[in-house]
Amino acid sequence: MRMYYSRLKLASVLGVCLLGLLLCLPNGLRNPFPSMPWRQIHLGLDLRGGSYLLMQVDLKSLTHDRLQTLADSTRETLLKSQLGYRNITTNADTSTVSFMPRDASETEADLAALSKLPRVVPNEFTVAKQDNGSIVLTLSPEALKARAREAVTQSIEIVRRRIDATGAVDPEITRQGDDRIVVELPGVSDPERIKTLLGTTAKMTFRLVDPNPMHATAAPPGVSLLPMATAGDGPPLPVYDHVDVDGTDLTNAGAVIDSQSGEWAVTFTFDSVGTHAFSTVTQANVGRRFAIVLDNKVIEAPVIRSPITGGNGQITGGFDAQKATDLALMLRAGALPAPLSVMEQRTIGPSLGADSIRAGMLSLAAGFVFVILFMALFYGRFGWYANVALLANLVLMVAILSLFEATLTLPGMAGMLLTLGMAVDANILINERIREEVARGRTPLAAMQAGFERATSTIVDSNATALLAHVMLFVFGTGPVRGFALTITIGIVTTLFTTLLLSRLLMVRWYALTRPTSLPV
Repeated sequence: MRMYYSRLKLASVLGVCLLGLLLCLPNGLRNPFPSMPWRQIHLGLDLRGGSYLLMQVDLKSLTHDRLQTLADSTRETLLKSQLGYRNITTNADTSTVSFMPRDASETEADLAALSKLPRVVPNEFTVAKQDNGSIVLTLSPEALKARAREAVTQSIEIVRRRIDATGAVDPEITRQGDDRIVVELPGVSDPERIKTLLGTTAKMTFRLVDPNPMHATAAPPGVSLLPMATAGDGPPLPVYDHVDVDGTDLTNAGAVIDSQSGEWAVTFTFDSVGTHAFSTVTQANVGRRFAIVLDNKVIEAPVIRSPITGGNGQITGGFDAQKATDLALMLRAGALPAPLSVMEQRTIGPSLGADSIRAGMLSLAAGFVFVILFMALFYGRFGWYANVALLANLVLMVAILSLFEATLTLPGMAGMLLTLGMAVDANILINERIREEVARGRTPLAAMQAGFERATSTIVDSNATALLAHVMLFVFGTGPVRGFALTITIGIVTTLFTTLLLSRLLMVRWYALTRPTSLPV
């Protein structure tokens, strides 16, 4: 390693340090040049205060919904094949759909027709005849597990879209275990509206109402008695289980004031699939009631006066401005594949966050001061050069975190303090190697060069292994663990730069200007 810096190398090292200082400035200024796209570090939940929600995905409802869909498909397939059936039932505990053939002679035809039912995933279910003559469709455990994993992933994305639409800043949404989601909302001290948004599945369907008055009290198979969404709007309605139009075909929704009634309403627009289905069912059922069902509650059930072919509609259900806005938001974000329930809730006040910031900054400042004093007392001038490199290390860490708009947490601040300690170890190693070379009688320049050469490989090897470990910790960790790993990873990179380039630059420039006969180390 040559103890020489070209002008280009000198300018590059100093330019990186100045750029880092420039990127740090927005974190200390309230409105740093508003016309420029400055980026800042965001404070996490433990520093800023806010709300913590642990939510669980109801995986049992996934099984129930899939069994209901499979039962509907079974009915349609048998009827299209002119095959009869009796007593179709579903059992979520055993993940089965079962029925009795109309006649024993039709059993083989039933099995052949149902074996052609489409599978969402390969080998999703099996069709078999039982000893009592019934036919049972059984969902496989592997298919249920795959659907559960997909449901949790989909739920996280929908939760993110709903929260982003509320204007919440820097939400942290992560997966925990097989069926849980952690939601951290910095700055949100009252999460009730968020809980309502996330606790509502927002699964909208459009179904025909059974016109038979006898079914208003005792629903037959294929019909469910669904309550009205608003209390006092009447008794439960007998609604067919078959979904004529699915809310997943919605492309847009918005809250508006109805021009005729002056009340808040929600308008919606279908895509081409939904438009075709909506047009078909309204053309074939003029004069019948068509229920708009949200999470198994009937919002309204208007009579189809004429075919609706434009793909647009409007829902009125006694909404106020907030309810209409939230419903439109949820419809735009999409329906959750399964309900979410709040398992744990914590609220961290801003005063506690301020105390955490104060304590974290105090520990960081105290550690930094003690390190500076130690290096100055034990290594003299070279110790001060190490202190300059240490300060540049801290500046570059903050700059990189600002550039990526990272979220800083208490574990992250601990990682920054640990990084300073690791950086000090590297500088101590260099200075001790230089001392050893001086003790061997080498000239100042030779001692500096040999000291850096002997220390560099050790520093690079130790930091490389630490870097790999913390990268894996960041990839596989969650929450605070990732924050800690992120700052350590960034700190290792900045430590190598400031220790092997900046501190050496300061020593080389000093030697070139003074040409000392002995080294102050």
